[in-house]
Amino acid sequence: MRIWTCLIASVAAACAGPLESVVSETIEISKVPSGFPVGFSLLTTPERQYVAYYDAERNMTVAARRLDSTGWIYQTLPSKIAWDSHNYVTMAVDRAGHLHVAGNMHCVPLTYFRTARPGDITSLRPADMTGQLEDRVTYPRFLENRDGRLVFTYRHGGSGNGINLYNCYDTETQTWSRLLETPLFDGEGKRNAYPAGPVRGPDGWFHVHWVWRDTPDCATNSHLSYARSRDLIHWESAFGEKIELPIRFDQAAPVIDPIPPGGGIINGGHRMRFDSGNQPVFVYHKSDKDGNMQIHAARQEGGKWRHRALTTWKQPVPFDGGGSMPFIGISIGDIEQTGPDAFTVSYNHKDYGAGSLSFHALTLDLLEKPVPALAGLPRGIGKTDSDHPGMRIRHAADLGTCGTPGVRYLLQWETLDANHDRPRLPPLPAPSTLRLYKLTEAPRGERQSK
Repeated sequence: MRIWTCLIASVAAACAGPLESVVSETIEISKVPSGFPVGFSLLTTPERQYVAYYDAERNMTVAARRLDSTGWIYQTLPSKIAWDSHNYVTMAVDRAGHLHVAGNMHCVPLTYFRTARPGDITSLRPADMTGQLEDRVTYPRFLENRDGRLVFTYRHGGSGNGINLYNCYDTETQTWSRLLETPLFDGEGKRNAYPAGPVRGPDGWFHVHWVWRDTPDCATNSHLSYARSRDLIHWESAFGEKIELPIRFDQAAPVIDPIPPGGGIINGGHRMRFDSGNQPVFVYHKSDKDGNMQIHAARQEGGKWRHRALTTWKQPVPFDGGGSMPFIGISIGDIEQTGPDAFTVSYNHKDYGAGSLSFHALTLDLLEKPVPALAGLPRGIGKTDSDHPGMRIRHAADLGTCGTPGVRYLLQWETLDANHDRPRLPPLPAPSTLRLYKLTEAPRGERQSK
């Protein structure tokens, strides 16, 4: 079923004033599992739009449409998910227009599909990469290097003993080869890195930050670290020091904050944003000397890292366990720019509730009171349909762009929280609706149509 909601409004160029995003179209794509969270994928190009997800029967599925059409084509792929929240699905389009899809992997053989005909999802077929170290794959991700070539990265091995590998795709031969002769990260069988990124910064460099974990127990995360590269091949520290590959735990140059195991940091609990000088700023949580949890900020200054606690909380947040963790007692949102060199980060704390902190990106000084984000989700987005207890909204941002200024797309669905990748006992919530929202900038205060 497809339901369209159109915004009846004309945004004239002469309309001055602040802009906000409003919903200009809504499409219901499919029903999806709601008993556990797992990541879906949205990829928009100027001509086509692709959505990769698991349908209500848990089959990996790709839907596609032309942007000038309301009709979707659906393709079910031969891969079925169970309960593992690690097993997200992701996509990319290469320079020849072929769609690449990977997902449903947590320490299992590579699951990867590629179209035989550009833009035609009905031609998606299982495909090969290098054939080496592809038997225990987790965390697939596509990105582009500086030359626009498609790159694929993944972890080989398990939590506590993995390595991170990078492949590069040749569109002419339709073959993959290693981008790096060594892993980017190597835990040497004693630990593994949990990287966020690499992402291309406003300076044109690739930036990655990570923590190390000693065992599958999330309490053993440690050592918040960072590196940058111009080409994804040669890497250096924030201060220009060359970092030899593979990056290992005992290298001091990448370390932002040498948090010990059990020190209160967790993979996924650190964020990065760039200041007005294109320098990275980090926000993360860790325990203080008294064992109480605090939110910290860090930036480079004078050849070293400067850290600052943004909170003075008086409560610990102990956590441990393996698998996909539910709420551990603290979480932080993305760092939002809310003014010239003013950053705001939201948080949720088991004792102090939900709130936000604003600080100066250059000095790390707290601002007197939190500054509202300049742009948030439109009204009406973020509300659950189901009355089943514990349901939460999930979003997937667009991996691409339609190319039209002021227009972006967002996926939304709802599920229960993670359950350590284990089955839940009934009663389970009914499958939820996967929706696509088209968001358009409009003068602040414009109302959405219902």
